[in-house]
Amino acid sequence: MKYVVIIGDGMADRPIKELNGKTPLQKAFTPNMDKLAIEGIIGRVRTIPQGCHPGSDIANLSILGYDPMGFYSGRAPLEAASIGVKIKEGDVAYRCNLVTLKFNKDRTKAIMEDYSSGHITTEEARELINEINRELGTEQISFYPGVGYRHLMVWSGGEAEIECIPPHDILGKDIIDYLPVGPEEDVLREMMLRSVDILENHHINRRRMSSGKKPANSLWLWGQGKKPSLPTFREKYSLEGALVSAVDLTRGLGIYAGFEILNVPGVTGYLDTNYVGKAEASLKAIENVDFVYIHVEAPDEAGHSGNYKDKIRAIEDFDSLVVGTVIRGIGSFNEYRILLMPDHATPIEVRTHTDEPVPFVIFDSRIKRKNEGVTFDESITERTDIMVFEEGYKLMDYFIKGE
Repeated sequence: MKYVVIIGDGMADRPIKELNGKTPLQKAFTPNMDKLAIEGIIGRVRTIPQGCHPGSDIANLSILGYDPMGFYSGRAPLEAASIGVKIKEGDVAYRCNLVTLKFNKDRTKAIMEDYSSGHITTEEARELINEINRELGTEQISFYPGVGYRHLMVWSGGEAEIECIPPHDILGKDIIDYLPVGPEEDVLREMMLRSVDILENHHINRRRMSSGKKPANSLWLWGQGKKPSLPTFREKYSLEGALVSAVDLTRGLGIYAGFEILNVPGVTGYLDTNYVGKAEASLKAIENVDFVYIHVEAPDEAGHSGNYKDKIRAIEDFDSLVVGTVIRGIGSFNEYRILLMPDHATPIEVRTHTDEPVPFVIFDSRIKRKNEGVTFDESITERTDIMVFEEGYKLMDYFIKGE
């Protein structure tokens, strides 16, 4: 048996007036996902435990079969694993975004204008983070470049019990009410403040502004945590696995799970990502492993931007270029199962993650069902004739073991 998990990050949504009360997933043309829903086991799953922040880290941890209440230790350590940064005992890793702040004339107020600095390129961002490390790094604190706007700070012997807010949760808001709060908060606040002086006049930002792009004019620190301890996927399920994603967070989860990480040229985590390349690399990998996890970030990014047209486009590309490619290629195996789902919702109206249950479908090549009139979208969660998993981490047990 071969197992394929296909995740459309943030694909679920809420009805919006511009689409006459439909969601982007309902509006999009998705014949491949609909085919799986018609012929598979449909249901809803709560990937975010009650009381937990609805992050992709927690959601994907749940989907992979790990109970977040027992295994979650923070987002940044997962990203550290992806970029090859070793987290030692006593270290605290922080997610370090390059963001765009918009200041008023007398610079007494700053608005979070863009959590991604206009989706700054990895090459530009690397130079900026290296400059930050030269200016702000110490024996205890180091900065490491990641991908695009997503980077890392490691604080040796640092403080983890600080309340930090994700920048994509405060778009359009004055940052003064969302700065780090807790023990040694001044350390983080001072670094964020000093980063503005370093970044604003950097030649990369001057060049970006002269070409009409948003500057990466501040750091934003959040998502902190210490090194996690997870059993491998092989230890849990006796399966060898592989994972493909453009996002360091998801890749880091794969590393801790013991997966082979597939490197595909042209994956960006945005609308221009190499969808087909991800699907084809996964099909090639599953010739040698039992399980493959395909993660596509683009719908989530469109949700954060609040652009429903981009989200529809991302969903349709996901359906055609990822799901469709997998369906056509996986048929060469006699027995296989496909799990298709969002990890969480990222509604256009709020431009951030929410914690409501999301739909899923499990397609089994050995059993063809006929769910009349079903389409793969949020309406599945409202049906009464479906499977329900209130504890999201149990879905993987059912997917693998059928129990």
